[in-house]
Amino acid sequence: MDVEPRVCPSSAPENRPADLSRMPLRVRKLIETACLLCDHWAEPTLRLCLDRFDKRLYEHADQSRNHLEQQRCFDSRNLVRQGRTAFVQSFTAKLRESFQRMGEEEDDQAARLLSLQSLTLLDRTEHELTAALDKLGARSEAQNGPILSELSYRLAVLVAAPPLEGKQLPVGPQNMARILRVASDPLNLPIEHRLLLLQEFDGSVGRTLVSLYEGINAKLLADGILPQLRAFTGVRATHGPVHAGSQGAAASPTTTSANTAEHSNEPIAVLETLRDLLSQQRVGPFGSAPAAGGRSATPEELQTALSALQQHLVQVTDRTSRELRSAQKLQEELLYQLNLGLPPGAPRMQLTAEQGDTVELVAMLFEQLAQQLHQGPDARALLGNLQLPLLRLAVTDRDFFNQHEHPARQLLGRLTETLDTWLEGQNGETDHQLLAKLGHLVERAQQEPPTAGLYTSLLADIEHHLMQLVRKAQSSERRHVEAMQGRERLEQARRHADELMAERFAIAEPRGLLRTLLERAWTDVLALTLLRHDEHSDAFLHQLRITDQLLGQFPVNDPLALRQEVETGLQQIGMHADEAEQVAQRLISAETQSASVASLPDVPAVQPIAAAEPIAQEKPAQAPSPSAAPLAATPKPQPAPTRTVDPPSATDLAIRLKQRQRLGEQRNQETPQPTQAAVVPPLGLREARIHNHLRQLPFGTWFEFSDPATGKTVQHKLAWFSPVSGNSLFVTRRGQRSDVMNLQELARAIAEGRVRELPPQEENLLDRAWHALTNNLRRPAPLLPEARS
Repeated sequence: MDVEPRVCPSSAPENRPADLSRMPLRVRKLIETACLLCDHWAEPTLRLCLDRFDKRLYEHADQSRNHLEQQRCFDSRNLVRQGRTAFVQSFTAKLRESFQRMGEEEDDQAARLLSLQSLTLLDRTEHELTAALDKLGARSEAQNGPILSELSYRLAVLVAAPPLEGKQLPVGPQNMARILRVASDPLNLPIEHRLLLLQEFDGSVGRTLVSLYEGINAKLLADGILPQLRAFTGVRATHGPVHAGSQGAAASPTTTSANTAEHSNEPIAVLETLRDLLSQQRVGPFGSAPAAGGRSATPEELQTALSALQQHLVQVTDRTSRELRSAQKLQEELLYQLNLGLPPGAPRMQLTAEQGDTVELVAMLFEQLAQQLHQGPDARALLGNLQLPLLRLAVTDRDFFNQHEHPARQLLGRLTETLDTWLEGQNGETDHQLLAKLGHLVERAQQEPPTAGLYTSLLADIEHHLMQLVRKAQSSERRHVEAMQGRERLEQARRHADELMAERFAIAEPRGLLRTLLERAWTDVLALTLLRHDEHSDAFLHQLRITDQLLGQFPVNDPLALRQEVETGLQQIGMHADEAEQVAQRLISAETQSASVASLPDVPAVQPIAAAEPIAQEKPAQAPSPSAAPLAATPKPQPAPTRTVDPPSATDLAIRLKQRQRLGEQRNQETPQPTQAAVVPPLGLREARIHNHLRQLPFGTWFEFSDPATGKTVQHKLAWFSPVSGNSLFVTRRGQRSDVMNLQELARAIAEGRVRELPPQEENLLDRAWHALTNNLRRPAPLLPEARS
């Protein structure tokens, strides 16, 4: 039985106020600096985490066919949007509080009070959340072990305590997980969504923790805190072989490492493996080793040369810029910049072997990205402008190659995916607003020093802007889906109303205006009532009774009330009040007239208005009076003849009803659908199998449509389809409606090769470019001319 002690909030040591006055002034300043670094790191990182969490919730709702699960996802999205500011503030406040409590030990009295608390059964959701948090902390500690160890020693020196471990380390993974749990409690998310948030936290925050650790370590080291401290670096088995002294000794480990990387799920090989593969492709025996008599460029000199080259690329033409970004031209131009201005006789500067390999690998990577990119010259030019800033980072940070979660690599992958999928606007034109936003981010990368923190901030900015595009697309897509669902429900309601009306026509077949009214307008009234109410509701049964009264199946006790009911029903489907009154009066007055004639044969009941007006006009002419003559001459306008307009005939009203647009129909759209459906041939065996497969697909599956005439292909997403009628809705990347077709038509198009289903993309464009690069490096090197002869 799993049990755990109940913690009393009043007795927990975390609730005691932190006493900063006990710390020396220098320690307080260092702690405040570390807190500021955490604040600058937390805001964009947590914003990125919440944006990705919002996207994941929408994807779950989009692919789910359970409306209750969809509603739960949208409710969680609303809760996160309302509480995201409070979440970030709570997280940063708790993180700052952890720094202020470094070195504190649990009070003996508090521990004794905790030991006296009663034991309760552990909640299942509590156990799942605790286990997930523990796994997150353990995994992150294993990934960042050496740098985390240095930080724990340096922070412990500030408070004169042993090395901080676990939750005692303020920026440690365990304490971060604890703070995440506390900050997310007010959101009141379901347990499955809290676990999903934890996964996104691990993916977004866990990748950028190393930049935070490096920043705090660098600040403490610059202030003289344990300058000689060196932590042990664990051997990573996936990092490829260590270079041996001779090429022959390194041949066997290199082959083994290359085979390991080939069968591994990691899409990107490490730097050492790539360098070994690159050395096998070179024709020269010495590769990129520095020339004899020269000296190797320092990292500072290389950064200066790259910065000068970056400014030079702005001044040249596009064609020259593309040539200078190639591997060979880039190395030649770097050597020129390094040796520019050297006095005569000075030793020439050369790139080290690792620097030359890094320059060549980055150039080859961007060549592969340009080939993978489907967009035009604007996208390729923007991608090329990021090459030198990333090269400036790669030559100083080996983790750009070794870590898949490196912020610079994440930014490069996100930028290429955005250019490839979102740069095209709604009408097929370039989205210049998005292009300008991405260009501003690339300019920041060109102007600011290359650090992991910079690329973390840039990644958060591009993710935030991209989430705005995603939300607009999701909102547009949801409107189109709801419209299709409304039309589907209306069509089903109208079909059911037609069936009910056909049953009544079989008993009593009407003619003329009444038949036209019941077949078109009143059928829409019944369908609208079905949409708003249930089939067994009182409102729908009341409309059926009115239908039976119009057909003569039930007696009409109050003709005036029946006329008002008909007018109200016709106005609900959009008919003008005057026209609805004319139709109701023309139908129901005839019944009233026949009833009146039957009861009073000597009284003309049909002409009350037409016969009363002439009689009123003849009375003044029979009794002329001199005294009344002037008074009779003034009110002479007689508006009665101009006010009486002949009502439309039953034929005219029937023609209007036939020409009137029905409920839910588009302009110029009639309903020859039954005849078209009867002509459609049945599906073949292969088409039937495809059709059954399509009915099992989740919403959100992508398809590629090709035009046989032009050969152009476009990709659209299956946003929704009806399991009843088979009608499907396709939308573009931006959520715009692209096509509406039946699943049978789609199955025929797939069988004919005009449409194909796209498999889920497990790798982004950057990973595919890395795969292409490593595959090219694994190919056998070309033979020398001497070897061929």
